[in-house]
Amino acid sequence: MEASMQNYSISLPSWTIGEQALDSIGRICRPYGIKTVVIGGHLSTAAIQQKLEAATAKAHIAILDFLYYGGEASEENIERLSGHLSVLDADMIFAVGGGKALDTGKALGARMHKPVFTFPTIASTCAATTAVSILYHPDGSFAGPCFLGAPAIHTFIDTEIIASAPPRYLWAGLGDTYAKYFESVMSSRNDELNHYHALGVNTSRNCLEPLLQYGQAAMEDHKAKRVTPELEQVILSIIVTTGIASILLTADRIIDYNTGLAHAIFYALTTFPEFEIEKDHLHGEVVGFGVLILLLVDHNMEMFETLFRFNRSVSLPVSPEDIGISWSDIPRILPTVVKMHDIDHNPYPITESMLDDAFDRLEKYT
Repeated sequence: MEASMQNYSISLPSWTIGEQALDSIGRICRPYGIKTVVIGGHLSTAAIQQKLEAATAKAHIAILDFLYYGGEASEENIERLSGHLSVLDADMIFAVGGGKALDTGKALGARMHKPVFTFPTIASTCAATTAVSILYHPDGSFAGPCFLGAPAIHTFIDTEIIASAPPRYLWAGLGDTYAKYFESVMSSRNDELNHYHALGVNTSRNCLEPLLQYGQAAMEDHKAKRVTPELEQVILSIIVTTGIASILLTADRIIDYNTGLAHAIFYALTTFPEFEIEKDHLHGEVVGFGVLILLLVDHNMEMFETLFRFNRSVSLPVSPEDIGISWSDIPRILPTVVKMHDIDHNPYPITESMLDDAFDRLEKYT
């Protein structure tokens, strides 16, 4: 921690949640103007369009257009959308959908200096509430983070729409969410943290505990398309709590405390085209598996056994075979894992031999 005091500002997300969350659009959005443009995916737009049109009509806000975000959160799609007449004419931007659509809308708003409101239609990431957009190249390869300085003005979480979405997105969201806790706690160990980093690490505890308590019931409710208190708690953990932790942990635009070994394993696997990780599996699904390796490397057997049981209870991966990788593939993956920047800031260097030992113990455990 630096000894000198610094001036800084941190903006945290605000949100509305419930089956009638969109009824708050008039009160929250109307002060920013009377014209909006909706940026989203085809399926997500179809899922929310009827409720969104009814809510904006009641609020006397005109929707100028529904625009497809382009399929990737890329600089090219942001540039294309920035020249669209309805974007130029809009007072504000409504970003709807999953992570890539929301990140496109957020980055577009920053580019155009227009207020952005987010409407997640699935609960798989914290993109709706974070102050960063993760950008990709047109071919889907990772380009890098685009730090925005502040999250969307407000996030509207319609639990009825999310409960009607495919359950696999919430399922994957579980893995990505509890990873925030384990990675931030591990990467910050032994460090003297400043206020916002310490607040982020402590906030991340709520990325784990509600999932262990309500995760299995929430998945069952989601499959039945039931909106329940258990499902709502898990949705809030995935979308809101993780977003708040991420904002605090990356407030100075570093990733030291916001990532770790679980993400290093995911990103390493994406560099092997033959595995088709991003084609056949969701981000949080693979990251959730990576947390098991993190806990074995860290010799935290008590928590490993707890999480192993939890993953099995909700059918998250517990072995490489669950994500389409054979045990014999592991040795050639490890050199790539240890080169990932996600583990640059760690309380001890992570070596290939540590990883090899962790995978060996996992194989015997399973």
